[in-house]
Amino acid sequence: MERLERFWLTLWDSINSAKRLKLVLAAVVLWLLLAAILGMYWSVEPERFDVAVQARQQTQTEVPVTGAYTTATLIHMIDTLLDKPGGYLSNDVAPPGLWLDNVPAWEFGVLVQVRDMSRALRKSFSRSQSQSTEDPALAKAEPMLHFDHRNWILPSTESEYRKALKHLRNYQLRLSDVDQPDAQFYARADNLRDWLGDVSTRLGSLSQRLSASVGQRRINTDLAGDSAGRQATAAGDELEIKTPWMQIDNVFYEARGTAWALIHVLEAIEHDFGDSLDKKNARASVRQIIRELEATQSTIWSPMILNGTEFGFLSNHSLVMASYISRANAAIIDLRDLLSQG
Repeated sequence: MERLERFWLTLWDSINSAKRLKLVLAAVVLWLLLAAILGMYWSVEPERFDVAVQARQQTQTEVPVTGAYTTATLIHMIDTLLDKPGGYLSNDVAPPGLWLDNVPAWEFGVLVQVRDMSRALRKSFSRSQSQSTEDPALAKAEPMLHFDHRNWILPSTESEYRKALKHLRNYQLRLSDVDQPDAQFYARADNLRDWLGDVSTRLGSLSQRLSASVGQRRINTDLAGDSAGRQATAAGDELEIKTPWMQIDNVFYEARGTAWALIHVLEAIEHDFGDSLDKKNARASVRQIIRELEATQSTIWSPMILNGTEFGFLSNHSLVMASYISRANAAIIDLRDLLSQG
């Protein structure tokens, strides 16, 4: 070892300062090039997956029980966040992950839907009524998925999400075991309607943020319907809303991640809530929502997210995305009304 060290020291001393500088610069350029190539590879969004195949593989049964599709889809989405190329990037503190912002925004969109579904599983889908006992595994998994998504150490975000995966798999195992009736999944129309309410709220917010890419003048409706005294001081005033230029692509990719997650969850819902949807003649409505969301996953041919004006020379990708999200949200509102009917 000492001879090897002396050899390299002797070799380095024999190189003059000009050549040393060139070697250092060449090494830096090579490292930057490799980091850029790796960053582009990590920036490729995950492909769609078949929820039915995932349910059969995870439960190792040809005919999964009710609830297995939704649970398997939730588990696979978390796996995708953690194990896709580059792994989980939102908490990276070193290049090239530190330089990337589109994929972390995509991850956050998926994560929000994962959190909403885990909460729905805990409070509604796994309980027969409001006074029933919640599933212990789901009660542990949900708060772990709400852990800070940017924490990188002590504990890391990935470690907390993997702990949540263990509890979700425990629930899935008991749900698929007919000899353990303590794990249940109640595929009722009222449970589905409650979860769709959360989805509608998320999509409405995303639509507004996407539309604000070009700037909007809106009427302040924060206190609409409140007492006349307070309403007169706030409601009716005009507000100027505009997404910061550096955040436009982040909001766009968050919407793509949200839509990607919802497509799969709704496909799983169609399997698990099939009977309830058929009774309400609502299956076609679910498929239409999926169709609207699929349009958000089209290939982006531009090297960057363009931000042209509404009818300007350049396109505005955010406004196009907002139109798809708004149409999906309108269909969800109609579906909730349909599910509420007797």
